[in-house]
Amino acid sequence: MRGPGAWWRGKSTPAKVETYTRWSFHSFPVIEVAAFGLPLFGNVPMVHAGWLFTLLCGHAVLASVTGSRALDWVRGTREQPLRLMWSLGVATVVLGIAAFALADAGHGEDTATALGGMFGGVLVFGLGMITLGIHKRRRVLYLIAGFAGGSGVLVLAVGASWTAALGTSIAVLFGTSFFAFTSVFSVWLLRAVYELDDARETRARLAVAEERLRFGRDLHDVIGRNLAVIALKSELAVQLARRERPEAVEQMIEVQRIAQESQREVREVVRGYREADLGVELAGAQGVLAAAGIDCSVDGAVAAGLPGEVQSALAWVVRETTTNVLRHGNAVQCAVGLKVMEGQVVLTVENDGIRAVGEGEEPVGDESARRSVGAGSGLAGLRERLAVVDGTLEAGPVGAEAFRVVARVPLGSTGSPRATGAAGSAGSEAASGAASGSASRSAAAAGPAVVRESAS
Repeated sequence: MRGPGAWWRGKSTPAKVETYTRWSFHSFPVIEVAAFGLPLFGNVPMVHAGWLFTLLCGHAVLASVTGSRALDWVRGTREQPLRLMWSLGVATVVLGIAAFALADAGHGEDTATALGGMFGGVLVFGLGMITLGIHKRRRVLYLIAGFAGGSGVLVLAVGASWTAALGTSIAVLFGTSFFAFTSVFSVWLLRAVYELDDARETRARLAVAEERLRFGRDLHDVIGRNLAVIALKSELAVQLARRERPEAVEQMIEVQRIAQESQREVREVVRGYREADLGVELAGAQGVLAAAGIDCSVDGAVAAGLPGEVQSALAWVVRETTTNVLRHGNAVQCAVGLKVMEGQVVLTVENDGIRAVGEGEEPVGDESARRSVGAGSGLAGLRERLAVVDGTLEAGPVGAEAFRVVARVPLGSTGSPRATGAAGSAGSEAASGAASGSASRSAAAAGPAVVRESAS
């Protein structure tokens, strides 16, 4: 059997705040009866004490119900309890006037003190409970001013002095203002706690959605190029097989290797551990494009000296743009350049092969890619990756038959690239070495004409 401790620990933080707020306001009617009702039996004649105490208990119960329904309205589970609020307001005014009238009847000083306390307590607790159900704070101020001013008018109506009326108004003003402020602050705190809890849940959902987008983007970047290469090499193998060339076997072996590599990369994406390497991607882009019969020049001498985050972001740019060159247009030449100037790294990928779209024709090649930037996920994904390192991406046609992608990433204080000198020749050798890999060797053995035919 669960005890009170387990019941309390089982609640969330907003639910605990709500429970504390509710029971705090439920305790106020008990305080009202104990503080202003019980003293009636020792200071007020019994002929009046009984029915006054009964009315005070009824007022306390009505105030408790009104406060509970008002908090339900604050939480959005009920409608605003306007009838209960009006009923409590009328009951408060009537009971207060009755207590004040009996206090002025001249039953003694003790009676006047007890009834005067009852008068003030009824006004304070009644207005405080009504305030829980009022949304606009200006109305709360009007209500406080109305109770305070009405109290002063009531004192003047029985023939008291202006000083007594002013003192009564000020006392009621301070008392009702304190309780009203408590109610308003409690409602604000309850709403704020639930809004913060909702914001935390929303943040968690956004984190999940962002991770899903990242996963989809990574999967697109990883599989896109590899599938394009597999399709290219498979078509090349078909052409070679039809000509009974033995190189077809090598191409299919390369397809098998790329498929296995794709499986490994997908597993790494799923684990969230995959980081693209700029040097590898530059060399791979040159090899893949050369295998497709595209003359590709790569100038990536400073890649090795860049910070890891910058390398990773730019590596994805190289991979995506290489995929686009293979998929779109009829490129013959492609130039990839990586430079550092004015405190930023600039990666430029430019290829030819696009053409103007005539009347009635559908856009093809990079022109199609350019028009579908808003709908696709490739370039949009690159912009998201570059935004992490404060980078930017520009993509668009240059002249009549060229398409250029420019990625800029500021270096800031993350590091600086090494001097180009000897590193430049080393980078060039690495790029040319990768370009002469198994895929390029197979394509070269098959002959540029066959490669170009299969690519188109």
